[in-house]
Amino acid sequence: MAPHLTTIHYLFPSVRVLTFLSLASLSASLENGDDFVRWVSWNVENYKQQSAATFRPSFVFGEPGVVGPRAIDLKLSKAEAAAVREKIVIPKSMPFITLLGDPASPPIISGNDTAAKMGDNGRALKTFRSPTVAVNSNFFLAAYIQFENTAPVPDVGQRGGQAVAVRVSGDKAAFYNCSFYGEQDTLYDHKGLHYFKNCFIQGSVDFIFGYGRSLYENCYLNSVAKKVAALTAQKRNMASMESGFSFVRSTITGSGLVYLGRAWGDHSRVVFSYTFMDKVVIPQGWNSWRIHRPEARSGVYYGEFQCGGPGANWTDRVHWARLLTHEEAQPFLGTYYVNGDSWLLGPPST
Repeated sequence: MAPHLTTIHYLFPSVRVLTFLSLASLSASLENGDDFVRWVSWNVENYKQQSAATFRPSFVFGEPGVVGPRAIDLKLSKAEAAAVREKIVIPKSMPFITLLGDPASPPIISGNDTAAKMGDNGRALKTFRSPTVAVNSNFFLAAYIQFENTAPVPDVGQRGGQAVAVRVSGDKAAFYNCSFYGEQDTLYDHKGLHYFKNCFIQGSVDFIFGYGRSLYENCYLNSVAKKVAALTAQKRNMASMESGFSFVRSTITGSGLVYLGRAWGDHSRVVFSYTFMDKVVIPQGWNSWRIHRPEARSGVYYGEFQCGGPGANWTDRVHWARLLTHEEAQPFLGTYYVNGDSWLLGPPST
């Protein structure tokens, strides 16, 4: 009987979209010894036990009237380049989707929607509906893909300039060797457990933001801010919320001055460890934004651990930031921060 992982659709020549059209016969795949298939099989079985929903993958594009697996096939005849301008929404009902690109020439998925753009219903899209790619499902994986939102940087005081390249609202999502390009609000790390490894993320204002509990490992964060802005805007707003961004062995550089983060939520939590900070990081490091007397609000947790570079100088840091000990930093340093031992493996081979 055919292996469980049987469908490979081509969204365009250098992107493979892997889906699962059947949950039957896992044994044949397991006998093949493929680590990726073993990972999928284990997680699918757990998903089946936890969800009563019918497992029927579909794929939704922004193009009106094109819904379901056939949408992928419909793109075959007219996609001839390794780049496409398309709005893609992966629905919650479609877990276990993988977008796999070519490492030698990563394909580009591009859009230019903004929060101010009018949708089909005559109302502004707002930030939530502005992404080029929106991931609402669990167990999503992307490797060797470039995501971008090409909307220009908004003018000072302009409303509705938020332009998201990717929004991740599903749980247990992983990105390997991917690039995210945008200006304001590039990566909407909305909610759930997420893992980013060897990724490039570029933006100007709040270009990594949201409620997610996420680990960024070996990532390159590039600021193109035209005025002083913030790299992160983390929105943990309750002490009980298991939320926060951890950056490990990453690099912060670029052409525009940035705070490491500003407190979007009363309990905002961001930690940088073993990270090189170029001179684009302003000496104060962190911004309390709308929170008055953050030193009295124990819920705001901004920490640094053994970082280096001109932007890591602690002399002028705000007094309420934390210079962490190894013991304090330890919970943020590994994939265990996102419970990775139970769901992370790595990208499938190309």
